[in-house]
Amino acid sequence: MAGQRVVIIGAGVVGAALADELSARGWDDITVVDQGAVPATGGSTSHAPGLVFQTNSSKTMTEMARYTVEKFMALDAFFQVGGLEVATTPERLTELHRRHGWATAWGIEAHLLTPEECVERHGLLSPDRILGGLFVPTDGLAKAVRAVEAQLRLAQERGVRVLERHEVLDIRVEDDRVTAVVTDQGEIPADLVVCCAGIWGPKVAGMVGMPLPLTPLAHQLAWTGSIPALNGQSEEVIRPILRHQDADLYYRDRFDQLGIGYYGHRPMPIRAEDILSIEAAEVMPSVMSFTEDDFAPAWTETQSLLPSTQESKIEEGINGLFSFTTDNLPLMGESPQVKGFWVAEAVWVTHSAGVARAMAEWLVDGYCSSFDLHECDVNRFEPHQIAPEYVLTRDCQNFVEVYDIIHPLQPPENLRPLRTSPFHARQRQLDAFFLEANGWERPQWYGANASLLEGRDIPQPNDWASRYWSPIVAAEAQASRETVAMYDMTALKRIEVSGPGAAAFLQRISTGDVDKSVGSVTYCLLLNEDGGIRSDITVARIDRDLFQVGANGNLDLDWFHRHLPSDGSVTIRDITSGTCCIGIWGPRVRDVVAPLAGPDFAEGGFRYFRGKRGYIGTVPVTALRLSYVGELGWELYTTADMGAKLWDTLWEAGQAHGLVAGGRGAFNSLRLEKGYRSFGTDMTYEHDPYEAGLGFAVRKDGKGDFIGRAALEERRAKVGRRLTCLTIDDPAAVVMGKEPVYDGDRCVGYVTSAAYGYTIGKGIAYAWLPAELSVPGQTVHIGYFDQRVTAVVAEEPLYDPAMERLRG
Repeated sequence: MAGQRVVIIGAGVVGAALADELSARGWDDITVVDQGAVPATGGSTSHAPGLVFQTNSSKTMTEMARYTVEKFMALDAFFQVGGLEVATTPERLTELHRRHGWATAWGIEAHLLTPEECVERHGLLSPDRILGGLFVPTDGLAKAVRAVEAQLRLAQERGVRVLERHEVLDIRVEDDRVTAVVTDQGEIPADLVVCCAGIWGPKVAGMVGMPLPLTPLAHQLAWTGSIPALNGQSEEVIRPILRHQDADLYYRDRFDQLGIGYYGHRPMPIRAEDILSIEAAEVMPSVMSFTEDDFAPAWTETQSLLPSTQESKIEEGINGLFSFTTDNLPLMGESPQVKGFWVAEAVWVTHSAGVARAMAEWLVDGYCSSFDLHECDVNRFEPHQIAPEYVLTRDCQNFVEVYDIIHPLQPPENLRPLRTSPFHARQRQLDAFFLEANGWERPQWYGANASLLEGRDIPQPNDWASRYWSPIVAAEAQASRETVAMYDMTALKRIEVSGPGAAAFLQRISTGDVDKSVGSVTYCLLLNEDGGIRSDITVARIDRDLFQVGANGNLDLDWFHRHLPSDGSVTIRDITSGTCCIGIWGPRVRDVVAPLAGPDFAEGGFRYFRGKRGYIGTVPVTALRLSYVGELGWELYTTADMGAKLWDTLWEAGQAHGLVAGGRGAFNSLRLEKGYRSFGTDMTYEHDPYEAGLGFAVRKDGKGDFIGRAALEERRAKVGRRLTCLTIDDPAAVVMGKEPVYDGDRCVGYVTSAAYGYTIGKGIAYAWLPAELSVPGQTVHIGYFDQRVTAVVAEEPLYDPAMERLRG
């Protein structure tokens, strides 16, 4: 692509892959620069042990790993010996069943093994220690440096320049756009700079003033001497790569030796600025001195799990630096402040080629068509999540927990509370059990509602689903349908869009027709150019040139900023922290609200999907007639200083009408009964509105063009899968999400959201299924740990299909 001058900083496994992927797409002015000597430049790639276990709870990360394996195989840089994870505790054995479900759901062949079969695969294992295992035949060992060499060679054949031993000193920026990369050997003009600097990423990003939430942490890797049981092994690796997560260990062959990786030691962080230079490093900058005392527990456990190692000893070891992030996911995308500065950071060898392909598509096409990147976008973080203390603390905690069994609802224990709504003190008085959402303390249920359990028959879910659950969740859900309930909705991102161009801007950026009367509320989608769903939002027209947008997170705010017109006619403002919201819903809601707010809030005075400004007692509010739980009611917004007064006013007025406080557990059950989707869980960038059952949110007549419109017609005609509602009769068989769905023995899809429906008396699971199976009455089975749970496709919504309750 003529005219686009690209400089890739870092010739490790990510930078090399990106040079290959970009040049293969026709870009012809690419320079790769690195301070070290190619192909072993001294970063994490140069010492990486290369073990590739593809299975991940993230579909995106698994797919990136699969692409990396396929590409490295073609480059002759991968030993596909398989990957074996073993369990030595019952809890880990159960977890391997969950991991088997992820692999199956994401299309990776995987097999659960008996202890005997584990020993057959890896003869060094002690049969007395093993309870079972998970084997993935396509896992194996990546030769990272070989992959760098091969990909750079391909890139150079297409004209890519590789400048080794060039230290990057600065990045030139003019008018908030990159113009050049300054090295110790001169400047390199650039229109685009992609930082693939790995452990040096924060230092390089800092050159353009971009904070990068990444911490280099040392991780131990040791090598045994010759092991008699491996004598005569002429190939570098013949056994499966091995993971013993109960003890934070992994293993690989190296001829007659064994490599041992260990995560069980204390976190050893280092600032990117303090990493030694190429000249000063004894081995290489990414390698620190081995600390034998930290490794002692690993060696003791290894000799127990692999008894033949007792005849050997540790002969060499390193503390090698790798990148960690606050959510264990990569950092990809463009700086929000400096145009043309991109990052592809915190990427391990396992996902390197997949990340590079995603980045190449993003740069060339403006979006990624191969992977859903919403989890990986560097702009996903809230401001507090890039604070140095937050980054260091959470990154170190993630190192400690890297192999832990983590429940999907499990909140972090450190740095809490961070963000509290104005209702927090009242919620504590009601004995709220808090989980965390984007730093917000959010009640899951209220202990004070235990009295609601009297006379109710609450089904008990299975052991896994009953974690971070209480029967009070059920009582709160049922009470919401019976009387009236208040929900803290403050964690919802709120964006104010104003100015004379606001309506036209929102028309262009969303699928909805928002250019309607003042007081209108519109449910819309944000789309990529390819028609994939970026987010779902609600847009309330507060005044002629003033809109309030209910969004899903910081990525929506970033998307808005990137599409602002240059004429200054639109102003974007994140108002979340200065405001708060109570959702108040239920059949008796008018009895509570109308006496406080006046006749406009009485029956017939406030239509569904309308908004008004008014008062709840003395509290000024913006009231939106919306409901995410499927009951009559309002979202009531006010400023943070008036939040406690709003809560108290509603609480006092509601006691005579059975008002209760409801937590997120009840909320999730109610929204699934009503069939409401959740972005990031039920649908992502890879799905379009018609597949997701959201075609109604696309308005074309009289609206004009909008982002993604051109792609929708073709996608509408090719709907091959659908987001499908399933019900489960067994009350104990509550699934959690990300489980495989089977038609017979064939995996045909996966679960997104799930909960028990306490109104309908059945379990609910939404799942992506082939369109031909998305037929009411169709029976499928969900793979839940070692069980197959029978589920039936149902018409949706399951609750109030005629909308009588919702419309009041």
